[in-house]
Amino acid sequence: MLSQRSIESIVGLFLVFAILLLMVLAFKVSGLTSFFKTEGYTVTAIFDEIGQLRVRSAVKMGGVTIGEVTAINLDPKSYKAIVQMRIRSAMSDIPSDSSASILTAGLLGDNYIAITPMYSTIFLKEGSQIDETHSAMILEKLIGQLLFKIGNSGKSTDTAKGAKQ
Repeated sequence: MLSQRSIESIVGLFLVFAILLLMVLAFKVSGLTSFFKTEGYTVTAIFDEIGQLRVRSAVKMGGVTIGEVTAINLDPKSYKAIVQMRIRSAMSDIPSDSSASILTAGLLGDNYIAITPMYSTIFLKEGSQIDETHSAMILEKLIGQLLFKIGNSGKSTDTAKGAKQ
C-alpha cells in the first residue's frame, strides 16, 4: 500500500502535468506561439488600404481557410501595406495570376484575405507575390462619400434654380 506522502507526490505530479498541458493548449488555440508552425509557404501582396486586417487574420479561397496573415508592414517609399501570408503546403497549386482581396465577414465582422484563383499553369511558391490586389472597403469612407454626394446634390439644384431666375 502506498504511503500518504507517495499519494500526495503522485497527485502533485499529475497536477503539474495537467497545468502544462493546459498551457500548451492555450498557446495553441491563441496562436501566440510558433511551437506548432504549420507547414506551408509565404506569399506577399501589396495593398493600398488594409482596413482592420490584422496578423493571424484568415486567408480564404472559396470560403475555406487555407492560411493566415503572418506580417503586415508599411513600404517606406510607396506608403502601401505589404502583407505576408502563410499558405498551407496542401494548397500548392494556386495559380500565380490569382488575385487577393480584403473582405469583411458580415457587415461589421473581421477582415480576411480572399484569394481568387485564375488560369495560369505556373503556381505560387515560397516568396511569390500576388500582383492583382483589391483593397478593403472602409465603411466610414463610404458613408462619408454618400453624405458628401447627398449634401452636394441639394446645392446643385439650388444653384440651377437661381440661374434660371
